[in-house]
Amino acid sequence: MSIISVLNPKGGCGKTTISTNLARALHDRGASVLIVDSDPPGSARDWHAANEDNPIELVVLDRPNNVKTLASMAANYDYVVINGAAKLEDMIAAAIKVSDFILIPVQPAPYDIWAASDLVDFIKARQEVTDGVPLAGFVVSRVVEGTRLGGDVRAALDEYALPVFDTTITQRQVYPQTASEGLTVFDADNVKAKAETTALIDEILAMIAPVVREVA
Repeated sequence: MSIISVLNPKGGCGKTTISTNLARALHDRGASVLIVDSDPPGSARDWHAANEDNPIELVVLDRPNNVKTLASMAANYDYVVINGAAKLEDMIAAAIKVSDFILIPVQPAPYDIWAASDLVDFIKARQEVTDGVPLAGFVVSRVVEGTRLGGDVRAALDEYALPVFDTTITQRQVYPQTASEGLTVFDADNVKAKAETTALIDEILAMIAPVVREVA
């Protein structure tokens, strides 16, 4: 089993979009997947409820003490994907403690990059006492198609001393359109969206392969 959290204390950076598409991609590869919605507004819950035939199981754990029990509760799944809360330090800290890998989506804007600072500090503090777990990495999300990422964006993220994935997630209408129906880009015909999401999944899996945990 591997627990993947999609975290950033700043709202609007694409956490739910990435979480739901990540979970669906893993499911389509034959894995058993559970989505955990830890965000009080319940965006992942709304996505799940919009499609009564949704193949992904979802639970709500929006209190820190509940998140702490996740590892044992989710032992029968290959992957658990936590859709992280925004601005709730206790929830974010609880997710970090149970995670094997943390994906940090950031928009290519200074405010979003700065907002990740406290989260990186939380992660590094945890890594110091757990032999480097959870692993963590950045993905630049909601990039406007046709624009170039400035080198200063990646340079700013590099200062956090965490990997920055090669893949970027573009701001495409297919993401909200499919989400409104409880679907993902894998249910649509947008080749570019499928390709970038698949590339992100491949990068994540390559990074977390050494830390997939055995659960009795």
